[in-house]
Amino acid sequence: MTISTQELSQLIDREIFFGNPEILGAQISPDGRFMAFIKPLDEVRNIWVKEMGEPFENAKPLTDEKKRPIPGFFWSRDSRFILFVKDKDGDEDFNVYAVDPDSEPTAGRPVPDSINLTNAEKVQTQIYALPKTEPDFIYIGINDRDEAWHDLYKVRISTGEKQLLRENTDRFRGWVFDNEGALRLAVRAAANGDTEILRVEGDSFTKIYSGNVFETALPIRFHRHNRLVYLQTNTGDRDRTQLVLFDPETLEETPVEEDPLKRVDLKSTLFSELTDELIVTVYEDEKLRIYWKDPEFEADYQWLKEQLPGMEISLDSLTRDEKIWVITAFSDTEPGRTYLFDRDKKELDFQYRIREKLPRHALSEMKPITYKSSDGLEIPAYLTLPKDFQPKGLPLLVIPHGGPWHRDSWGYNPLAQFFANRGYAVLQMNFRGSTGYGKKFLDAGNGQWGDLMQDDITWGVKYLVDQGIADPKRVGILGGSYGGYATLAGVTFTPDLYAGAVAIVAPSNLITLLNSIPPYWETYRKVFLERMGDPENPEGREKMERQSPLNHADKIKTPLMVVQGANDPRVKKAESDQIVIALRERNYPVVYLLAEDEGHGFQRPVNNMAMYAESEKFLAKHLGGRFQEEMKPEVENRLRELMVDVETVEMPKKYDPADYSTPQPEVDLKPGKSSYEASISLGDQNIPMNVTSQISEDQDGWAITENVQTPRGEMREMSVLEKGALKLKKRSFEQTGIKVFYEIKGNRAVGQMVVNDAEKPLEKELGDENFADGTGSFYVIATLPLKVGYSASYTNFEVQTDTVKRMFLKVTDEEIVEIPFGRFEAWKISLTSDQGDETTVWIDRKDRRVLKIKSILKEMGGAVFTSRLTA
Repeated sequence: MTISTQELSQLIDREIFFGNPEILGAQISPDGRFMAFIKPLDEVRNIWVKEMGEPFENAKPLTDEKKRPIPGFFWSRDSRFILFVKDKDGDEDFNVYAVDPDSEPTAGRPVPDSINLTNAEKVQTQIYALPKTEPDFIYIGINDRDEAWHDLYKVRISTGEKQLLRENTDRFRGWVFDNEGALRLAVRAAANGDTEILRVEGDSFTKIYSGNVFETALPIRFHRHNRLVYLQTNTGDRDRTQLVLFDPETLEETPVEEDPLKRVDLKSTLFSELTDELIVTVYEDEKLRIYWKDPEFEADYQWLKEQLPGMEISLDSLTRDEKIWVITAFSDTEPGRTYLFDRDKKELDFQYRIREKLPRHALSEMKPITYKSSDGLEIPAYLTLPKDFQPKGLPLLVIPHGGPWHRDSWGYNPLAQFFANRGYAVLQMNFRGSTGYGKKFLDAGNGQWGDLMQDDITWGVKYLVDQGIADPKRVGILGGSYGGYATLAGVTFTPDLYAGAVAIVAPSNLITLLNSIPPYWETYRKVFLERMGDPENPEGREKMERQSPLNHADKIKTPLMVVQGANDPRVKKAESDQIVIALRERNYPVVYLLAEDEGHGFQRPVNNMAMYAESEKFLAKHLGGRFQEEMKPEVENRLRELMVDVETVEMPKKYDPADYSTPQPEVDLKPGKSSYEASISLGDQNIPMNVTSQISEDQDGWAITENVQTPRGEMREMSVLEKGALKLKKRSFEQTGIKVFYEIKGNRAVGQMVVNDAEKPLEKELGDENFADGTGSFYVIATLPLKVGYSASYTNFEVQTDTVKRMFLKVTDEEIVEIPFGRFEAWKISLTSDQGDETTVWIDRKDRRVLKIKSILKEMGGAVFTSRLTA
């Protein structure tokens, strides 16, 4: 059966689903003076603010991000600042910023300056607490000393001044402060995967509570008397997560509440910031269930339900005195209507509708359903059917959620509504391993990637086919993250089930996935190993190889589209590259979209628009649904940029010693001094620099020093090399806030690093002798027996990221180079690393001077560094 455009409701423009919403996320300041919200500025979602009572048209922007939307924000307790986080192109290296809503725009910009409270590069910040007793402070964690673990800092919001409170040398992953702002508890990830809660007394820690790797033990906040602490726990023989009160001194535990219907876990709690009393508990079943503890709050909530019949109500923010609320009314066909609610006056003041242009009448009901999997386990799910169409023989799109330790929920879902509008029945299931349904249901997914977890998806398709709702010849699957893995598993392990598939940031090899997780996920590494499998264990490795779709790519016969963010720190670009290459090598067609400015999922509306435009066209071709042919010129152009020629996809070449020689200098260094003009450029931005290098004799060998003058200050570096062999012996460098010194002892680097006056010992196993490392590395390369075709491989140690890199050198050509110093015949040398670094250097063939350098700085979003000899 094909779908008739007459039988379906109107085709809704994808811009309305996935473009920028007009306004969203409103929050009232604690003092009730301001309302802040998210609104586009020059097509990018930014933070805006207005005085209460003023129209939204009078609002002013506070941020002016040019590429990626601000993901969210929150108020400081004294209403003086709005705080927010942002990263670079999806790399998830988040910094925390503060902006004053009263401040005036900076000269030449439409917004005031923000204060970077983290003020560090290549870090991922965690936010722990905003103490009520000290409203100008925030407690955060920063992994600048150790990538895997976050040190605890106290930061003054108004100035950005940081105070290091505790170095994290004992696997801490969280800190709990009481209602007076005193540090009382720490949460630790034990090496065996246990979660441990520790009492903090000065510099001593005492373990007082624990849960194993499969259990929840989460301190929420202290009771109003500051003696007991609320815990969310399912330790021991409890299946469902419940709320208890725990005494950190006596270790006594008092039950507070579990799900009254004994079906699901405790989802969340809400406490009064005015009285510190528990206000409400929330459980998520098919829909949310709310249990009020405060009769006045409950009475107001019931009044709101009467005014907004058929709507679910979320309490988004409230004033310090709790008299004024910002609420949003929502449903499966209503993204949200936001109101101000005055509790004393019982007045409800409409503010805005999220996605105002979305025709609510054309949206579809999201219906909770259940079905049984292959082993009889009951699977909860949601089914969204196309409006105004008989639920018989429909094309079906399966959308498994990510995580996998997550769940789908009832409510407005843009993906489900978008594809239902295109004529598909949309199935979203909470397969085993999903959260919220108790410990047994979650643990039933252990070790079951691609096996029973995949059956839970497959049997959902079978159920809808048996019901006559789905056409078995027109079933598609689309998912991201774990949902992307499930998509690839679906087309490899059940190759006859699906007629089309879209895999977004999809792991294709479970072993390479685990080997590449970010360092700051170290706290959860044991959880991954226990729930997925341990590749260091022969049995675990064999199972994970069997469960990896990449190893079954020869079975794929479903049309496949692959989508990836180049900066994804969780599911690396290589996961998509390798499945694309596997299909290309068997001459099987595959569509590949790659965004250089995205990470784990797309955030920029133009990228989303391009992805969904191609997805709906792709699925319509193979499943027979409707699709919107037209798109804006900028989306069409962006789609062309995202589309990858699969013939050009290459995996980083693995090191083969037979392909490269060991570098042996042909000549020694000579004393001398050189000057260079240099710059770092990205888009319209350009940072000029002057570099001076000097080679001189030292009692230990050759000393090479380099001074770099930048608009932001001076950087100094020195390397000491062994004469003749030119092997690195010592290295030091200094720049704002950082000092490093180390010596090479055998195959180890040993020394110390000082970051913001905090000392840290430095010791790294290099695995091989370093060569051409640190300042003067290009002078060392110039001493090699260079000729076209010459190649060599060696190691470098990148101190800032604590990474040992394998470097690959090759002389690719001879070129004429024109620089300010003159015109020269030069060797052109390509330098790459196993981490994806790319540098080209030109060496004068006559006297071996370093003439020109060009590097792609991937850690700076693809900025280009260039350097040219001037004297």
